[in-house]
Amino acid sequence: MTFQPPEQFNIADYFLDARIREGRGDRTALLTDDGALTYHEVQQRSHRYATLLREAGVEPEQRVIIALPDGPEYVAALFGVLKIGAVVVMVNPHLRGHEVSYFFEYTRARAALVTREAVATFGPAAEASSHLQTLLVVDDDDVARRLEESTPDARVFPSHRDDAAIWLFSGGTTGQPKAVVQSHASFAYTTECYAKQVIGYTEEDVTVSVPKLFFGYATGSNLLFPFAVGAATVLFPARCTPDVLFAQIARHRPTILVNVPTMVNHMVTHPEAGAQDLGCLRLATSAGEALPEELHARWRTLFGVELLDGLGTAEMWHIFISNRPGAVRPGTLGTVVPGFEVKACDEFGHPVPPGEMGALWVRGGARAQGYWQQMAKTQAAFRGEWYVSGDMIAIDDEGFVRYGGRADDMLKIAGKWLSPQEVEGCLLEHPSVADAAVVGVTDASGLTVPQAFVVAEGTAPADLEPELRAYAEERLATYKQPRGFTFLPQLPRTHLGKVDRGALRRDAEAS
Repeated sequence: MTFQPPEQFNIADYFLDARIREGRGDRTALLTDDGALTYHEVQQRSHRYATLLREAGVEPEQRVIIALPDGPEYVAALFGVLKIGAVVVMVNPHLRGHEVSYFFEYTRARAALVTREAVATFGPAAEASSHLQTLLVVDDDDVARRLEESTPDARVFPSHRDDAAIWLFSGGTTGQPKAVVQSHASFAYTTECYAKQVIGYTEEDVTVSVPKLFFGYATGSNLLFPFAVGAATVLFPARCTPDVLFAQIARHRPTILVNVPTMVNHMVTHPEAGAQDLGCLRLATSAGEALPEELHARWRTLFGVELLDGLGTAEMWHIFISNRPGAVRPGTLGTVVPGFEVKACDEFGHPVPPGEMGALWVRGGARAQGYWQQMAKTQAAFRGEWYVSGDMIAIDDEGFVRYGGRADDMLKIAGKWLSPQEVEGCLLEHPSVADAAVVGVTDASGLTVPQAFVVAEGTAPADLEPELRAYAEERLATYKQPRGFTFLPQLPRTHLGKVDRGALRRDAEAS
């Protein structure tokens, strides 16, 4: 499929205003603990944010940081920013002070939208910023009054389809986050190719998500995709735990669950998992990090809900390899989404034979323009039409893709390549392992060896280590077996919730 939006194209109109023109204004758009909002109500609120931002002096193409909890204000603010032709920069509202300062200076944002709860962190950084001019506290009495008293501005800036719409941040596990500049066209392209053709979103769907809206995976699957067809989305500000998620499912009875492997693990190991009714779900998706096959099997056995693993990147905005409803092959990422092309290549960019591991190259109409202020990294990753992701994959004769991990996470052990995901999947099969990660560390001889970091469940680490060693010896080749085990209360994670392998390596090498 080739999808090309018109030259004048703004996704605030594509995802929101078009639903009103279609006569769907009275349909439920948002479901929250405080009640529901219709598409018309969301649109009117977005018009008010557009007015507020224009009055604050924000102009087209300037960046606006949204650091809000999931809820109606987030959604209205996002569309309000887009309506005036400005660029949305989504960040975690729970960032620490030095992280906030980094985002303010790096993005050169003109304005930021926060809540009173976040002022203690964002306020000092805003005052020290050399670029930020306006910090809008959306639940402050004065700002709330201005929003309610403002005249809704229904104008939509005539953006070009290639104009920047939203900045996403790469999910790397080391270094400072780098901004991925994505255009208006990209968001519509993947909606047409993945959301509509693969997942089959309809107006009868109700979505709920584990990751929050600042994570591009959730921005699409739990906001833009349902809005594209007039469906409803469940939003809640609380940190997602199994108890919170089970409660939201029981209350709102969603049809699509946007999940990640870590939460899949928490859900299947929850003591009350067997008592949960997930019969409302027609499917769940999984992305963000590798989904072990064993974990997938436990999910299906316990809940009976189809779980579609897939792969996407900020650089291609969203998922471009996915399993299909009714055609899931556990242990794989599925097949390439229509409208995209994927190949596994050697270090020279030549395709490798079917079944062999190679670097992932992908092209399609959702490719980003590059990294902000990162020309060298842009040139290395964006090669003509292709994006070279740094992920390792193998494609079999039937087109199914198997994930091998990040190229920089692959370990050369005894002259052989080892994917940490294989070892992690083995350890996760042990009933006393709640979470696991494997990284390469240098031993006393200067050789790279696999080191396991384990979150134990119900067993003292002193008792578990020899048991895990024996467990791995029975199931893994010698070079794949962890040489050491470190037990942690939880694994460190990046701002996007992925395992921070860089932090694990530093801790291992320092010990």
